Amino acid sequence: MAKNKSIVKKVLIGLLVLLVLIQFIRPAKNLSNAVTTKDITVLYPVPDSVQLILQKACYDCHSSNTRYPWYFDIQPVAWWMNDHVSEAKEELNFSDFGSRPPAKQIKKLRKTAKEVEEGEMPMDSYTWMHKDATLTEREKNILISWANNLADTITARSHK
Repeated sequence: MAKNKSIVKKVLIGLLVLLVLIQFIRPAKNLSNAVTTKDITVLYPVPDSVQLILQKACYDCHSSNTRYPWYFDIQPVAWWMNDHVSEAKEELNFSDFGSRPPAKQIKKLRKTAKEVEEGEMPMDSYTWMHKDATLTEREKNILISWANNLADTITARSHK
């Protein structure tokens, strides 16, 4: 019995040491205040009402400037969040929106509208920790309408 307690104690100490050591391995933060020529707000009209919605519910994952909560400094949470943001930006990055061809932009805007309409975005895992990112029905309608109208505008431009 004493031998089992000794093994458990060694395992727990090992895990504690590992937990402390991983605190020094930090991912780079997704921080850029620069607005590039590829940013959606530079290329297309984004009304203030839409910009506010994007800032509160979308940009942390879908732009080049994430607002980090205090718990980002704790590993392995930071690794998980970094991976989540990287995947989200790969899917849709409003800061680099213009780097995609018009057909891809249209597809991303339509998908954004659909996911907001179906309640898939913003993700529940995000809104649990960021209550201010929960969209009202009015905000959802504003964002959906804007995304679909902008997709229609890009479609019309690309067919000229």
